[in-house]
Amino acid sequence: QKPTNKTYLSFIYLKIWKLFGKRMSVVGGEKGNWNAIKEGFNGSVGRTPLIRLSKLSQETGCNILAKAELQNPGGSVKDRAAYFIIKDAEEKGLLKPGGTVVEGTAGNTGIGMAHVCNASGYKLVIFMPDTQSKEKIDLLRSLGADVRPVPAVPFNNPDNYNHQARRHAESLPNAIWGNQFDNVANREGHFLTTGPEIWEQTEGKIDGWTVSSGTGGTYAGVSRYLKSKNPDIKCYLADPPGSVLYKYFTTGELERTGNGSITEGIGQGRVTDNLKDSPVDGAIHIEDAKSVEMVYKLLYEEGYFVGASSALNVCAAVELAKILGPGHTIATVICDGGYRYQSRLFNKEWLVSKNLFECIPEKYRKGFSS
Repeated sequence: QKPTNKTYLSFIYLKIWKLFGKRMSVVGGEKGNWNAIKEGFNGSVGRTPLIRLSKLSQETGCNILAKAELQNPGGSVKDRAAYFIIKDAEEKGLLKPGGTVVEGTAGNTGIGMAHVCNASGYKLVIFMPDTQSKEKIDLLRSLGADVRPVPAVPFNNPDNYNHQARRHAESLPNAIWGNQFDNVANREGHFLTTGPEIWEQTEGKIDGWTVSSGTGGTYAGVSRYLKSKNPDIKCYLADPPGSVLYKYFTTGELERTGNGSITEGIGQGRVTDNLKDSPVDGAIHIEDAKSVEMVYKLLYEEGYFVGASSALNVCAAVELAKILGPGHTIATVICDGGYRYQSRLFNKEWLVSKNLFECIPEKYRKGFSS
């Protein structure tokens, strides 16, 4: 009997699924369909798209890929750290129902923790430097967190926001200090999910990986995973002004480059436990002027509304493309969306005060009044 058109189409669809569907079956080390229904907020963390940035890829002759972590349910890459830190505490019996999570955070980890705590029935207390953007502070409070901005002081000062968070957690019953900088559950989460996702999405055809470091979790977890799959993949750490990491990984000296940055949540004055013993093939220093320029290039040329840390990551991917040469594939991360920084990065008065307005390409200044 001659097959009907409907039968023939069903046969073709089945062949397509067998050919391509299996490639999407392993995510973050777990079997499952990327398109399946997810269980609540926690179940929807991760499995974000990997985007080819067309214009930058054309300019460099490389495939510049960005993991779109702004598409996590809480809006940033830090949803992963928040979920895995809390999950690890639960599995170790350190956090019981109705307990309290206390964290020191510059913003996005706290936002991710607020969502995870709300979904899991925990209270959340956040200590953060008072230098952070108003949007992040307002959002955390809207999400129900007890937010305590404190003066920004170095890590070796006992009043650093991380030490205040630790002391507060120790004073409460059934409470944990997330300790995102030195809690290696952070990097483990990226080893189990972000790294495997990038490997799967590129079908193993990746030559370079670069991202900035705040806690070190994203860089370390992904670098460790990619190197375990192919030791020849080049892993470069991206770093803003005011951080010690660029010089540490290029000269061995724990010394700052520059006097500070407008980027938030990245750069360090020390090597965190998450970053320790992780593979680093090199480091790339990105000035704020380049990051701000890239913010506007990503908006008007690629269509992505992002913050300065995401722009810095993309700048570093472009620089790594120059190091490796044409024909290579480089991945990085878009951390979050630009709406969290709108009062600064998209405010002419603020940009002028930082001597950064002139960094914006003139053709992209149309959103500002004269």
